[in-house]
Amino acid sequence: MSVSRRSVLASAAGVATACAATEQTAQAADHPASVTAVRVLRDAADYAVGKLAAVGPGVSAFPVGTKFEKWVYSQNGDWVGGFWPGTLWMAYLHSGDDAFRTLALDAAGRLAPRRYDTTTHDLGFLFSPSWVTAWRLTGDDKWRTGAVQAADSLLRRYNPRGHFIRAWGALNDPHNAGRIIIDTMMNLDLLAFASRQTGDEKYLRAAVDHANTAQRVFPRADGSTPHAFDLDPDTGAPVGPATVQGYSSSSCWSRGQAWGIYGFTTIYRRTGERQFLATAGRLADFALGALSGDWIPVWDYRAPQQPHDIKDASAGAIMACGLLDLSAATGRRHYREAALRLLVALSQTCLTRKSSRAEAVVARCTRNRPAEDGIEISLPYADYYLLEGILRVLEPQEVDRAIDLSTVPA
Repeated sequence: MSVSRRSVLASAAGVATACAATEQTAQAADHPASVTAVRVLRDAADYAVGKLAAVGPGVSAFPVGTKFEKWVYSQNGDWVGGFWPGTLWMAYLHSGDDAFRTLALDAAGRLAPRRYDTTTHDLGFLFSPSWVTAWRLTGDDKWRTGAVQAADSLLRRYNPRGHFIRAWGALNDPHNAGRIIIDTMMNLDLLAFASRQTGDEKYLRAAVDHANTAQRVFPRADGSTPHAFDLDPDTGAPVGPATVQGYSSSSCWSRGQAWGIYGFTTIYRRTGERQFLATAGRLADFALGALSGDWIPVWDYRAPQQPHDIKDASAGAIMACGLLDLSAATGRRHYREAALRLLVALSQTCLTRKSSRAEAVVARCTRNRPAEDGIEISLPYADYYLLEGILRVLEPQEVDRAIDLSTVPA
C-alpha cells in the first residue's frame, strides 16, 4: 500500500530537519540547492522515470486518476489528457531515453480531435504540456499549428462584454454563462503562445482581459481565493464567489490557490505587467502561511478540520512550480526555499514507493472532496508537476527547452 497518513505525520519532523539542513548548506555554499535536496530530488526523479518506463508501454488512453492504485482511463482525455504526454516529455528530458519521446508523441497525437473542442476552457491543460512541448522539442510544425488551432477554440469562449473566459457549459447554454474559475489562469498561456506564433495580439488581449478580471474578483484581502466566481455575462459585473471543489464559497481550495500562484506568475512572464506578479505574491504568501508542519497542503486551507484534514499532494507540486517561477521573477529567495521544501516533502512522504501495485508516481492526492470523488488517490497532474518542479531545480535549461521559462521585458 502507499504511504499512510500516520507515517507521513511521523516523518514530518524528519522532513523539517532535512529542509533546514538544506537551507543552511545552500546559504553556506551560496548554491541554489543543497547536496541533500539534490540527492532527494534526483532520487525521486529516477523513481518516477523507472515507474513510467514500467507502466508507459501498456498505456493506450489517458490516465485520469487511480482506483486501487491502478490507472483509470479516458479515451478522449477529459480535461487532463495533456498531462500524460507531458509527464513522458519530462521523463525524456531527465533520462534522454528516446522510448519516452516515442510514447509522448503517440499520446499527444491521440488528442488531435480536441483541437476543435469549444465546450471547455481546459485547452491549455490539454495542449500546452503535450503539443506545445512536442513542437518545442521536435520542431515539427504540425504540433505548433495544432496548438494554435486549440487556442482558436479556446478564444471562442472569451466573452468580450464581460472580459472573461467562460469556464463551463456549451457556448449557447445560458447555464453558467457568467461563471469563471481560478483554474483558467493556467489555460491563458496557450493564448499567449498563439500570439507569439501568429503575431496576432487578439489571443494575448483576451488572456490579459481575463487575468485582469480574475485579479479583480478572486483575491480576498488576505490573499486567499474562492474556487469560482459568478459574473453578469452581459456586463461583467460581479455577482459573487462560488465553489464546486472547495469546502464553501468562503473557503480556500488549495489546488485552486496553486493554480492562481502559477497562473498569475505565468501571465506576468508573458506580459511584463507587474500587477500580475504582485497578485501571485499575495496568493503565495497566504498559501505558505496556511501550510502545516509536514509541508503537504490540506485539500482546503479553510476546511473545518484543517490542518488535520485529508491532503492533496497535487496542490503542493503545482505550488512548487509556481514558487520557483515567482522566485526567479521577484528575486526573493524565500519563495525558492519554500519550493524546495515542498518538493523534498513530496518526494519523501508522498511517492508510491511502498506499493508493488501502484502505477502512478505520487500518492495522497484528492480530486474532488465535496463530491467524495477521488479521496487521496493518484492524479496525472501530480505526477506531471512533481517532475516539472524537480527538473526546474535539477535541469532548468532542459525544462526551458520544453515549456519556455523566459520573461518578456517590462
